[in-house]
Amino acid sequence: MSQRLYHGIASFAPASASVVAIGNFDGVHRGHQQVLTSACALARRERLLPVVLTFDPHPAEVLARAKPARLTSLARKVELLLRHDPDLVVVVEPFVPELALMTPEDFAAEVLVRGLKARHVLVGENFRFGHQRRGDLALLSELGARLGFRAAALDLFGDADGSYSSTRVREALALGDLATAIAILGRPHTLIGRVVVGDRRGRTLGFPTANLADVAEQLPKHGVYATAVDLEGAGGAERLALGALNIGVRPTMGAGPSTEVHLLDFDGDLYGKTLRVHLMHHLRGEQRFDGLPALVRQLELDVERVRRELDALRPADGAGAAWF
Repeated sequence: MSQRLYHGIASFAPASASVVAIGNFDGVHRGHQQVLTSACALARRERLLPVVLTFDPHPAEVLARAKPARLTSLARKVELLLRHDPDLVVVVEPFVPELALMTPEDFAAEVLVRGLKARHVLVGENFRFGHQRRGDLALLSELGARLGFRAAALDLFGDADGSYSSTRVREALALGDLATAIAILGRPHTLIGRVVVGDRRGRTLGFPTANLADVAEQLPKHGVYATAVDLEGAGGAERLALGALNIGVRPTMGAGPSTEVHLLDFDGDLYGKTLRVHLMHHLRGEQRFDGLPALVRQLELDVERVRRELDALRPADGAGAAWF
């Protein structure tokens, strides 16, 4: 099958029965990756098609529940899912009110069996489905026995501090704890934003920055971070530079909130371009300095530390021309 991404079950006509992994997969962290690996292994053993069923927008948006901060945009999530295994197919189902109102019985029959030809369905332990979230693993297993598929919740993958989860990543980012975030994700957290014209204060200090707008991913704690930066293009992302990222309100200059990255050894026009900024190390917290000379001295130290911290950085396997 050459096509691997489908927007809506209605556009998907699987040629064979499938193993379906269901979830939001925000962040595509190591726990998610274990589910994907298990689904693909099972599919190969039984000569079935491995399928990921995910939803957009987040169900919480439609159901008016508290919406968690996003770790990955839909496009980035799909990219990471497809990168995991060359046989994997991703179906993004629009989460509309009509879907939310489906009974668990109709969801199993119409979506899983008729739409996806599910033979096996893999979910998380806390999986809920159907109108008013009435369906759980027990009901899914009961429906599967009637409709011809087997349902299972995989053991949660984790470390000494608990199961890997998107919630743990969000908590780590809020603390500026990139080491924990990277350990759970299996790669650095990424911010994606469009470069816009800023107030050009960094340029006057000798440290021009790319100011990022429309960043949808969760921002970490205010401070300065060592980063690796990719440039998005029509053919995919490509490595651009290392960078020192500042997130905060720029208290020394009273310039207000910003997310801006100084690119090392780069001089070019990026206005209107989209950057991927991969957060590698938390260098320091946000500080107010006693005047611009002190700020400039610290920026020089920040750049030196980025070079030291990331001197041995190499592109991730599977990332192609990008860093990650």
